[in-house]
Amino acid sequence: MELELHQLDLRYEGLRRRSPLRERQLLASLAEFGQQLPIVVVAQPDAGFVVIDGYKRVRALRRLAHDRVRSTTWAVAEAEALLLDRMMRCAGENTLEQSWLLSELQQRFALSLEDLARRFDRSKSWVSRRLALTVELPLAIQEQVRAGAIAAHAAMKYLVPLARANAAAAIRLSSALCTLKPTTRQVGALYAGWQSGTARTRTLIEATPQLYLRVQAQATAAAAAAAQKSPLQQLLDDLKVLAGMARRLRRSLPRGWISQLADAEREEAEGLLRSTRAELQALLKRCDQETDHAR
Repeated sequence: MELELHQLDLRYEGLRRRSPLRERQLLASLAEFGQQLPIVVVAQPDAGFVVIDGYKRVRALRRLAHDRVRSTTWAVAEAEALLLDRMMRCAGENTLEQSWLLSELQQRFALSLEDLARRFDRSKSWVSRRLALTVELPLAIQEQVRAGAIAAHAAMKYLVPLARANAAAAIRLSSALCTLKPTTRQVGALYAGWQSGTARTRTLIEATPQLYLRVQAQATAAAAAAAQKSPLQQLLDDLKVLAGMARRLRRSLPRGWISQLADAEREEAEGLLRSTRAELQALLKRCDQETDHAR
């Protein structure tokens, strides 16, 4: 049957994450071919028709300025319809979507952990762990996952543990990531950097994650290039660097700089000079030995 869009109750729209790419594809398909599949609704005497499945189609039809939608009605209770819909599409469902559905069923229908475990054919522990996600992951990040700005798997694997440690930092990072559309691997790199970094590094990651990712990519590329060099080429490169550093230091040191230092600074500088001289002498001795062997 056909329904007016204003007759629809979209109370469960927040249980699904959005994919901008899929929404654009569906919009183009509806514009060219029209609606191919009906949405699924459950009739409610006091609430019109509650949409169980078909939220993307409803949004696309509204964007196309349509006012009617083809639908099919399931003659079952609202809670049973949600569970049946979940069973039909469970292969494409992720853990975060499961937590949203469980939380909605628990709050709207006052289902206990035992009821939910029985209906999902899972253990109480499985239900409890997923319900905890809606508490541990800040609502702002959940909305970004629903909107498709952050991958659900990345949020589950990295932003949830970050939120446990520092919820404010997780929100700042997720806000900065929204415009980047990062991969799960990139979010993982940011999380690892935040965990092991200093306070300054964490501030950089939270404020400009794209800059941190760029620096990490450059460092990885440099390390990969260095790994491809032969030991001889690496030795020659190191000698060039050593010669350049010595030349730069010699030119930059003013005359009488030692006498301008405080006692503690002079002692530290003299110790470093002795250590440097000893290392250079050992290096030159080794080079002289190699030269003799070559002769």
